[in-house]
Amino acid sequence: MKTIVINASPRKRWNTAQIVKSAYEGAKSVGADVEYIDLYDIDLKGCMSCLVCKSKKTEKVKCYWRDDLSPIIERILEADTLLVGSPIYFGKPTSHFRALMERLIFCILSYDDYGSYYKGKLNVGLFYTMNAPEDVYNEVYEEDLKENENLFNLLNANVITYPVFNTLQVKDYSKYHMSAFNEEDKKEFNKNQFPKDLEEAFRIGAKLSKKIK
Repeated sequence: MKTIVINASPRKRWNTAQIVKSAYEGAKSVGADVEYIDLYDIDLKGCMSCLVCKSKKTEKVKCYWRDDLSPIIERILEADTLLVGSPIYFGKPTSHFRALMERLIFCILSYDDYGSYYKGKLNVGLFYTMNAPEDVYNEVYEEDLKENENLFNLLNANVITYPVFNTLQVKDYSKYHMSAFNEEDKKEFNKNQFPKDLEEAFRIGAKLSKKIK
């Protein structure tokens, strides 16, 4: 089993990175061959609407735009599991997450019937970390983020979404203009909840990467 783990956050050691690295360890624990990618390290663009992937003269299920993301998309489409984490900015995943999703999904989407050209089965785990508490996620974010899950369903397998709430932005709030937040409350919540989130990420990584006998 091949699993690709992608950190779609610009921060390499903070909340999102820790969550996807725990998912990475979960995938490794069941014997998967795992690749880890920091998406902000590469030169990439979103879909350029070149439409080569829709041409009758070209091979389907391939993104033809050439940048650092192109070979990653090829490896994803050859894998068994994709685990992606992104922080939520203004209620949305990062621009790099969006670029990956646009490029990956558009090249498999049929404009004949809006089905999928992709014939494989790729399990997907989506991890979202956010400063917002759970009630805001439920009331404001969840329905919109569900659309991402619907797009990833075109990869013909299981899609699991896991939100991580009320995360810490920084270690010391006194050094920043962040008086809207109660540092003590956030740290107490993080102390109790974030280890549970790491455990769940590990479990999801293992579940989606486990070889079906």
